[in-house]
Amino acid sequence: MTDFDYDLFVIGSGSGGVRAARMAAMRGARVAIAEEYRVGGTCVIRGCVPKKFLVYAAAYGKAIKEAAGYGWNVGDVSHDWSKLCANLHDEVDRLSGIYWKNLSNSGVEIFQDRAELEDRHTVRLVNAGKTITAKYILVAVGGSPASLDIEGAELAISSNEVFLLKSRPQKVVIAGGGYIACEFAQVFAGLGSDVCQIYRGDTVLRGFDDDIRAHIHGELKRSGVRVMTHANIVRIEEAPNDQRRVFTDTGEELEADVVIQAVGRDAYTKGLGLAKAGVETSGNGAIIVDRFSKTNVDNIYAVGDVTNRINLTPVAIREGAAFAATVFGDEPTAFDHADVASAVFTQPPVGVVGLTEHEARKAYGEVDIYKATFKPMKNALSGSESRILVKLVVKQDDQRVVGVHMAGDDSPEIIQAVGIAVKAGLTKAQFDATCAVHPTVAEELVTLKEKWTPPEIA
Repeated sequence: MTDFDYDLFVIGSGSGGVRAARMAAMRGARVAIAEEYRVGGTCVIRGCVPKKFLVYAAAYGKAIKEAAGYGWNVGDVSHDWSKLCANLHDEVDRLSGIYWKNLSNSGVEIFQDRAELEDRHTVRLVNAGKTITAKYILVAVGGSPASLDIEGAELAISSNEVFLLKSRPQKVVIAGGGYIACEFAQVFAGLGSDVCQIYRGDTVLRGFDDDIRAHIHGELKRSGVRVMTHANIVRIEEAPNDQRRVFTDTGEELEADVVIQAVGRDAYTKGLGLAKAGVETSGNGAIIVDRFSKTNVDNIYAVGDVTNRINLTPVAIREGAAFAATVFGDEPTAFDHADVASAVFTQPPVGVVGLTEHEARKAYGEVDIYKATFKPMKNALSGSESRILVKLVVKQDDQRVVGVHMAGDDSPEIIQAVGIAVKAGLTKAQFDATCAVHPTVAEELVTLKEKWTPPEIA
């Protein structure tokens, strides 16, 4: 086959797919993209963006309470969930429209339809009932929330449906201990709900540095979230007044208005037709790709969460850009997945870049640790007992800073800049040679002098 309808067909219009489609079209390629739901993908429609608005809403409630310490006399206050959600959805609509406009202005043809692979060069538009051929195909369908394999799982909602709730639930049970579970736990607690978070592990945020995990676990409890560890939900039943009754393997039963499943996300590849095209996947359904995002089929590529590399929106965008440069720009480009900074929007939020202490010891052996936990200046008058954690992981032989971990107000903003230093391979001495900005939380990063010694060998 030599004549194709398009040079590139993209399946999925999330951040990675949109960036790849636009950059390919701007390089002269004939490009089409298919989206079965709404242009913008998880991040814009039902992920990062609307979630951050909920985080802001909860933070305002906390700020109002703390304002008294600074002389503000605040009367009776209340929160209107319906107004928040209406404003939130208006902004999501606006952003989705911008994505659509940018695609269209770049010359990309948009199909509002589900696309499935028929073979390595052919996709089928399910609703339209027609097939389209393309020289190259890019799969950028992202992921979808995993579900509990228990009786009554259909009575719970996922993170997708949180934004569709008509009213704020008074009692919330959340299954999971990852960043999505922790973020929503503190969102609802901050808005006034009674929240119980149930997690099978010993502490939340598996995969993060152990000090960060312990710190956020404590802050969850400080914010009023009940955290049940070493526990699992085994059954959910309907209860009177449209409530849910939750049964755990510890024998405890809980009543809730809403049960949220936040137990991970899976690559959204079911029914996509990958086998028809000969595309290989891993055991969890993720598409296997090389460093250039190419699958085992030469003309089929995949970027973003569907590949289960680093499941972050900015990573998908960079992967999409690298794909377009490689295939349509004659510029072989592979995105470097090392030292990617990220954030968790708990309260306080987390910012991290580089290796955890455990990962660094495993990779390099000897490391130096510098860390501090303290009450920020703001809390001296606010009355808040929330504390900040700052931690540097330093490779001992060359003193390169290989990990920075923060939990505290503004940590996500700070870690973006610190990520440059870690990516550049700067040393502890170079951090120390940087003059502090006072009074700030960030100055701790360049004023930590004493190495931390584990208590057992102190």
